[in-house]
Amino acid sequence: MPIVNGAGQTMAQNATIYKVELSVSDMDRHYYETHKLTVAKHPSETEARLMVRIVAFALNAHEHLEMTKGLSTDDEPDIWQKSLSGEIDLWVALGLPSEKIIRQSSNKAAKMIVYPYGGKVAEVWWDKVKNGTTRFDNVQVVNFSEADMAALEKLASRAMKIQVNIQDGDVMVSVDEHVVYVTPEIWKRAA
Repeated sequence: MPIVNGAGQTMAQNATIYKVELSVSDMDRHYYETHKLTVAKHPSETEARLMVRIVAFALNAHEHLEMTKGLSTDDEPDIWQKSLSGEIDLWVALGLPSEKIIRQSSNKAAKMIVYPYGGKVAEVWWDKVKNGTTRFDNVQVVNFSEADMAALEKLASRAMKIQVNIQDGDVMVSVDEHVVYVTPEIWKRAA
């Protein structure tokens, strides 16, 4: 029997389901809301990637922002925000997409944000694609360090109440009594 998330989307059957109550206090954007998320962790997805996905959601939180099927589909980002008329306002991708994927995805949305991660691997990827991405004014690239990833991974559990505070680009993520400070590094800004 297929699993259906809160948005009525079918999720992968072998996915591990995480129930997340995400409270966002974003002083930079003056956004203060709580989101109840049902997040499907694909069998090939690590808990570190799952936590980056949740933090990326918090960094872009909006009433119309949604988690998608993610790794189980090639034609959707990890997170997106659609306008009321169905256009894609924001396309959020995690990982190390090729320049071709960045071009195709950025043409589908008003803005695209890529969140690479993985330390040296992400740095090598960025060195390879950064010159080719300069022509895409709507693409932003924001890196999470290996240390940030490792710290976030330790917070993961199947049922989480997460508080994310954002101020001056710094991010504080707390789950229960555990607090992690993350500093996303902007490698490329969207115009």
